[in-house]
Amino acid sequence: EMSMVTGVQTCALPISHPELGPLGPLVGIWEGDKGDDRSPSPERSEWSNPYRERVVFEPTGQVDNHEQVLFGLRYRTTAWRVGVDESFHEEVGYWLWDAKNQQVIRSFVVPRGISVMAGGTVEADARKFHVEAKRGSTSYGICANLFLEKAFKTVAYTLDVEVHEDGSWSYVEDTVMDMPGRAERSEERRVGKECRSRWS
Repeated sequence: EMSMVTGVQTCALPISHPELGPLGPLVGIWEGDKGDDRSPSPERSEWSNPYRERVVFEPTGQVDNHEQVLFGLRYRTTAWRVGVDESFHEEVGYWLWDAKNQQVIRSFVVPRGISVMAGGTVEADARKFHVEAKRGSTSYGICANLFLEKAFKTVAYTLDVEVHEDGSWSYVEDTVMDMPGRAERSEERRVGKECRSRWS
């Protein structure tokens, strides 16, 4: 679980963004310093890395796919291992809300050569939601480069988000991989809690 970093005085309650449905409370710039990343080490065994991160969510405005109307958030995430200046993880992408079909969609790319489109059915006023992607899906799926397909084949991705009463939000993110020479699938898990440092 992540707590506030220096300079974050409060997890202020969110400004209303009803057009964004359950994504509305995420608007802003967020920071936390007690993340936990459990992933394969260079030797392919599991290791745990505490980390801090910064997440920025900016409204995109309305996006029209003919009859489909989306509202979304442009986002970027950067994470650093505790005590290290160089980041070890980055993401850029979009979180989208399709009110008519009650779908939250998260699409993002990581500069390791992998892209994910995850989605799930969510009520507009939900304070918790779940999205997932699976290998082979033509809607909510996963695509990776040739090396990752051979060495760390991602077969499933899930994300659970919860917005708390104090205005903070937390997440549990799981990535399931097939790795050569291992009978069991490997799981990477990232857990974090964010407090708003300022409005975007």
